[in-house]
Amino acid sequence: MTEQAKLTWENILNYVRERINPQSFVTWFGSSQGVELKDDVLLVEFPNGFFIDWIEEHYHNILEEAVGELNSGKLRLAFKALRQQGDRPMRKKKRLILSHDGTKLQERYSFENFVVGKNNEFAHAAALAVAEAPGEAYNPLFLYGGVGLGKTHLMQSIGNFIHRQYKHLNVYYTPAENIMTELIEAIQKNQQMAFKRKYRTKDILLIDDIQFLYGKERLQEEIFHTFNYLYGQGKQVVITSDRPPREILTLEERLTSRFQGGLVVDLQPPDLETRIAILQKKAESENIKLPANVAYYIASKVKSNIRELEGCLIRLLALSSLSGQEVTEQLAEEVLKDLLGSGGKITKEMIMKNVIEEFGFSEAELKSRKRTQKLALARQTSMYLIRTFLNLSLVEIGDFFGGKDHTTVIHAIEKIEKLKHTDFSYKQNLERIINRING
Repeated sequence: MTEQAKLTWENILNYVRERINPQSFVTWFGSSQGVELKDDVLLVEFPNGFFIDWIEEHYHNILEEAVGELNSGKLRLAFKALRQQGDRPMRKKKRLILSHDGTKLQERYSFENFVVGKNNEFAHAAALAVAEAPGEAYNPLFLYGGVGLGKTHLMQSIGNFIHRQYKHLNVYYTPAENIMTELIEAIQKNQQMAFKRKYRTKDILLIDDIQFLYGKERLQEEIFHTFNYLYGQGKQVVITSDRPPREILTLEERLTSRFQGGLVVDLQPPDLETRIAILQKKAESENIKLPANVAYYIASKVKSNIRELEGCLIRLLALSSLSGQEVTEQLAEEVLKDLLGSGGKITKEMIMKNVIEEFGFSEAELKSRKRTQKLALARQTSMYLIRTFLNLSLVEIGDFFGGKDHTTVIHAIEKIEKLKHTDFSYKQNLERIINRING
């Protein structure tokens, strides 16, 4: 272990420590160590591959911030497993976690490790077609669905496939929120032309979570003109959102029209068989034999979120490795109870119950036509959370609240989106409710 590698990693850890929960820091970073620094690549060892999976999923962004803050973004991070898990051979190959090759893609996302089921087979086929013939098959490709259903996985799989197969093409992935930050900085520094050049020189532009465009007229204008330019040049654009274009509130009609002009595909929650297959494939990738009853137990508890599904498995296997205990259903129930919660499935009724606990109203009041300010806010919060967690249609949500018109639901979602960004006290209330819903 070189002293420079150790010191560099400790500086990064100091940055991370101040920004995450202390218990989470000790659990996931406490046993890591920097072992080698060579050619601007810092190699960090972790106890096993499950730690690497968890950290890459949950802490990628904060590590990227730390590297940018402390090393001007020049440093790249590579992780390596120190020990083996059961019969799994020691992982000798390092995995590049942060790579500043300009694409902003994460290597772990690929078509090979994407599990196809009835819920996503059309989206997978469309994404693969775009990857094989960028700018020709479907342009733009618009993927939408609830949280953790694989939109980002498919989008980055497209980018990684093209980056490997067509090395001459300029691929770039970015969340929409990052574009907004860059635009503000460009305006402040009077560098708008540099901003435009950055995005209009891409051959493949991948924009994640486009719903962030809500209420941001200047950003929408920039996206519109950038899309028109790239489309006119035969360049490929791929977009993801938590809802279809026509339901993104305050999205300009001309932008909605552009997005709907390509192929719009949704991803649905996976069925039980697909969820079990996802768990088994994840375990197989680590050379672990996952008992069928354990896979069934986890899959039966986590029903709508693939990200949470894999997260439960990773945590179980990581802690099993550290403790030396066999992976059993009993251990899974014990280890994952804080992640799964007591209720398991998230429903409309469960969401409403948690809102009621926060605001103090009854279910009958939330479904009534009373319109006091606090009651209206509780009702709007319920509508927003049901839409966010369950991705139900506006009509379904309105019906659940006593036959409210879909425009009432739109207004509720729009109001809560605004309050999240303008009212810190309300944001804390909302986060408390979300934490309780998530168990």
